[in-house]
Amino acid sequence: MTVLVFVDSATPAGRVADASAPQLLVTDQGVVRGDGVFESMLYTGGTVRKLDAHLARLRSSAATCELALPEEDAWRGAIATAVAGYEAGRSAASGDPDDTDEAVVKLVVTRGAEGEAHGPAWVTVSPAPEAGRRQRQEGIAVVLLDRGYDSSLADRAPWLLMGAKTLSYAVNMAALRHARSIGADDVIFTSSDGRVLEGPTSTVLLATRENGVKRLVTPRLETGILPGTTQGAIFAAARQAGWTLGYGPLEPHHLMEADAVWLVSSIRLLAPVTSIDGTAIGRDHELHDELSAMVRDIR
Repeated sequence: MTVLVFVDSATPAGRVADASAPQLLVTDQGVVRGDGVFESMLYTGGTVRKLDAHLARLRSSAATCELALPEEDAWRGAIATAVAGYEAGRSAASGDPDDTDEAVVKLVVTRGAEGEAHGPAWVTVSPAPEAGRRQRQEGIAVVLLDRGYDSSLADRAPWLLMGAKTLSYAVNMAALRHARSIGADDVIFTSSDGRVLEGPTSTVLLATRENGVKRLVTPRLETGILPGTTQGAIFAAARQAGWTLGYGPLEPHHLMEADAVWLVSSIRLLAPVTSIDGTAIGRDHELHDELSAMVRDIR
């Protein structure tokens, strides 16, 4: 079941539409060029997690792309309507009014058809993939793939929109298909000068423990990666818990030498990496359990 609500200035709570019926022009540049931005959030326990952070990143991505964006109140109204519709649908289907489970709340805005002042913006709510929950428990095997550019390209080529969450995900999806074709679950991209970057849909975290000091590290944003809302929330919680924090630069050997490595994202949350390029890596279960508890408390 998918609930669809368009952000509409004439309707503060959004305009409910049929998700199974055609809704976009075939000339919309979001469709024909991937010219748009989006955010995906986890809805669970009656809460859309990290809503403020996702709205802030949506604004940042839209600004980078010079894309018109509806006002925040309009987004919030449409999100509330979509979530309420999803809850009502699930309750009717299951007979349990408290059965909300996990869902994905997705925000999308495109540039619209050529010549339009602004494009459509909408919210969908749909069930979260079961694979994400399974990978939180079982872990994931990843492969390293060269992204084909060096770690300083973002400064030299701002027109590449690196660090913006755009609809242009064809390369990311191709990387995941390649990984699965060779028996892996996911990917960690590296730069041509040997830096660790990010996953196709996730942020890389690693942890080390030395003389009782727990340290959490993620790649530097200056390499052109997407600022992770989940990574940011985890860092805030870890700082309060007494962990030390760091931002790269990271190379593949740091991943192999770490006590634990994760791919983190808003929907899958914290997925422990169990192997890289077929080689098993450390998995400190105590560190994982502590970090998992922090992630569960994030709202």
